[in-house]
Amino acid sequence: MTTTDWQIAAATLRLAGQLVDGIQEGLAARGFTDIRPAHGYVFAALSTDMTTTGLAVALGITKQAAGQLVDTLVERGYLSRQPDPRDGRAQLLVLTQRGHACTQAAEQAASDVVSGWHDQVSKADFARFTHTLHAIAKPGPLRPAW
Repeated sequence: MTTTDWQIAAATLRLAGQLVDGIQEGLAARGFTDIRPAHGYVFAALSTDMTTTGLAVALGITKQAAGQLVDTLVERGYLSRQPDPRDGRAQLLVLTQRGHACTQAAEQAASDVVSGWHDQVSKADFARFTHTLHAIAKPGPLRPAW
């Protein structure tokens, strides 16, 4: 049976969905029940301090949408806004201790999901998959699929 490009694309989307679902389940199991997948993209983008405008650019969304995500995460104690020393009008978004803990929990949950993938194929097949994935996936920011 020949696999079509669409079947490969669909399988890739299913795999990404399994990862997102596994991270969500892992976060909930670790006590972070108020986080949605969209919030995870914010945490990933905030590996360095940035403004809401910078976040909007990084995620490819409007400033208003970024502002809504930020407001929610500030209210829930995951982010804080701090004055930007380079621009008195801007505020930097900074992960709080709770934000860092959630990020760590997400990394652990992602590792759990990927570890499960190891068990589904041989070690050699997984090594080839990993090599191929790194060859195909372009470096850059993680962006939500909305």
